[in-house]
Amino acid sequence: MTHMEKTTEMNGHVDSPSCTIYGLDEVNRQLEEKPTPWQRAVGFFKRNMLVILTVSGVLIGVGIGMAVRNLNLSATQITYFAFPGEILLRMLKMIILPLVVCSLISGAASLDTRSLGKLGGIAIGYFLITTLIASAIAIALGFIINPGEGAGALNSNSLGLQDTVPVNKEPVDSFLDLIRNLFPSNLVVAAFRTSATDYQTAIKNLTMGNLGYEKIPVSTEIEGMNILGLILFAVILGIALRKLGREGEELIRFFNSFNEATMLLVSWIMWYIPVGIMFLVASKIVEIEDVVLLVTSLGKYIIASIIGHFIHGMIVLPLIYFVFTRKNPFSFLLGLITPFATAFATCSSSATLPSMIKCIEENNGIDKRISRFILPIGATVNMDGAAIFQCLAAVFIAQINGVALNAGQIFTILVTATAASVGAAGVPAGGVLTIAIILEAIGLPTKDLSLILAVDWIVDRTTTVVNVEGDALGAGILHHINQKEMKKVQQKSSHLNAEAIPNCKSEAETSPLVEYKDLACTPTSVTDPESKESIL
Repeated sequence: MTHMEKTTEMNGHVDSPSCTIYGLDEVNRQLEEKPTPWQRAVGFFKRNMLVILTVSGVLIGVGIGMAVRNLNLSATQITYFAFPGEILLRMLKMIILPLVVCSLISGAASLDTRSLGKLGGIAIGYFLITTLIASAIAIALGFIINPGEGAGALNSNSLGLQDTVPVNKEPVDSFLDLIRNLFPSNLVVAAFRTSATDYQTAIKNLTMGNLGYEKIPVSTEIEGMNILGLILFAVILGIALRKLGREGEELIRFFNSFNEATMLLVSWIMWYIPVGIMFLVASKIVEIEDVVLLVTSLGKYIIASIIGHFIHGMIVLPLIYFVFTRKNPFSFLLGLITPFATAFATCSSSATLPSMIKCIEENNGIDKRISRFILPIGATVNMDGAAIFQCLAAVFIAQINGVALNAGQIFTILVTATAASVGAAGVPAGGVLTIAIILEAIGLPTKDLSLILAVDWIVDRTTTVVNVEGDALGAGILHHINQKEMKKVQQKSSHLNAEAIPNCKSEAETSPLVEYKDLACTPTSVTDPESKESIL
């Protein structure tokens, strides 16, 4: 029997005809499996179907809008026509609250306090520097292009928008509102209301029996999600859960599961984005009454804003990404076409957040702990496009009023725009509200803000795209730094790990270092928060 087994084994290795036939069969199979050009095209379409559908939705929406515009629809008909786009906005806004809260809690809980501080410090530094650069670019373009020249042909009273502009709000009250929103008195109310200062007039006795009026600030609440307060609470709660150790693991797993379920809902919603974008773009084109008047009167302001967004979005931000990572920034941005199209159509950084998180993780491979921690904060704090929009608006309004800005006023615009962009709402036309803060700070009238509202529907689209691009590239830079630090730590600790592994099964009389390594040598379970720790 043994001899037969050996013979069979020998024959199995030496039998050349069978080997030759097997080799030919393998080659023929590989030739048959080689994809044809048609198969490659179909595969490309399947892999990029959502991107192709989203871009097609934007282009088709422009065509439908130009065609329907000639039908002279009534206001009621336009409302019905925009209904599919409204459904998209409602779905995206619905998912913002659970996405932001759960992602920040799970992200903060997966990082130790030291890593969280370093990660947050790098992110805040990146946000501030890029916003300052954006503000400087906007002011420089304002003095080079002079967008205020020729704007007198547009009568702001004919637009019927002057009553919608908030006026006479003190800059100090705006910053106090920002601080109030960081500490909401009720978390449930913070989900749909935010703090804002209103004014009451009181009669005051002056000298010589004269009466005067005093404007008293009163803290009130208005409609809108207090995203700043929710972000701060979520981060602090995540840190607290990590400090609890094993007692907080159950709740951490709950928020992790909640977060994954939310991302699954996002993946379903994204397939409706092409349809919703198509009707959002088409309805906005139909709504505008006189595009020619706007473009001819405010064309220089529109062009200056778009040029500023192009310089910052296509030159400055990619250059910063390349300096830190030494990688091609445009290949990174290529995987984010869907969130960029969503930002262009919705004009909302917050509404773009769900698709941005999904695409940046799946297409660009960004660590979930970094993307789900940085992107929600960036969607609220990092507003590079809004800073360009606001600074240009301030220079524009100064020029149409014949005010020559001095160095002190320019510095005030830079600082105020950078600080005001932190509290800018991530909703359509949210940046217009913060321009009033800048105008009050430099002593300019706010009555001309209606001109900004007249063209906001155009400029706000490129503004939002630059906002979300800055968030995405910031997440990419932090991911690269984290990977780089991870490699350094692994190289330094490889020798120590090699010496500590044999001691993992030793008795209790080991050193504290080896006892610490003993914890690392045991099989890590899902519930071990240290196993999910960032190298930062």
